Amino acid sequence: MGDVVSNGREWRQSFTEDFTKPAALGQVPSVYPGMGFYDGFTDTSGLGTYAPDKVLSVADGNLDFDFHTENGKPLVAAVMPDGYAPHTTARVSIRYKTTTTDGYKFVGMLWPSSDQWNDGEIDWPESLTLGAKPRPASAIPGTYANRSMRYDRAAQIPAKTDTTAYHVATTEWDRGIVRFYWDNELVSSTTSAVPTKPMRVTLQGETWTNRGAVPKNASGRVSVDWIAIWD
Repeated sequence: MGDVVSNGREWRQSFTEDFTKPAALGQVPSVYPGMGFYDGFTDTSGLGTYAPDKVLSVADGNLDFDFHTENGKPLVAAVMPDGYAPHTTARVSIRYKTTTTDGYKFVGMLWPSSDQWNDGEIDWPESLTLGAKPRPASAIPGTYANRSMRYDRAAQIPAKTDTTAYHVATTEWDRGIVRFYWDNELVSSTTSAVPTKPMRVTLQGETWTNRGAVPKNASGRVSVDWIAIWD
């Protein structure tokens, strides 16, 4: 893809992956050793367990997340495509699609390298359940209280389409502004919820939040065709 000029800035490509090397379940970390993975602990809701060896595979040019339940426990996965590399600004694009499945969700995220939520959080694309129209969410740094953050609600505008066919979601985190694009069209932006500390790129599949138990027979898939990162 190469470097990109957007909104008056030249973005230098630092990472790209189009998943051309197949990897069966359990083989993704060895076939793609530069990636990072959450493993063995619970997700945001506390209902799911991160289990990359039982969820992730690569076939037909896609990184596939196959969410399902084993022994009564929903299994999910989160991937750091360029490892735990810190970014102080970033442009991130992914082409992906999902099934329509209650009980699970998917989010492209910029998360604090410090793991301190108070530093901020940028979520795009994010659907509250697989298959729904995604909307951006960006937390206002320094607002952490009572185990939650304040978000710029004005920026939470849904995309025009759902995620059941391939679409490209782009987050452009620049100095003083974050912009959110869907198939190269601007969805929204924020100037109040802009992190200033290092963040890492994360593709996070997890169980839904604040919606009760995951349906016992729920089985969902996210297919990521490619991801590109610029600094």
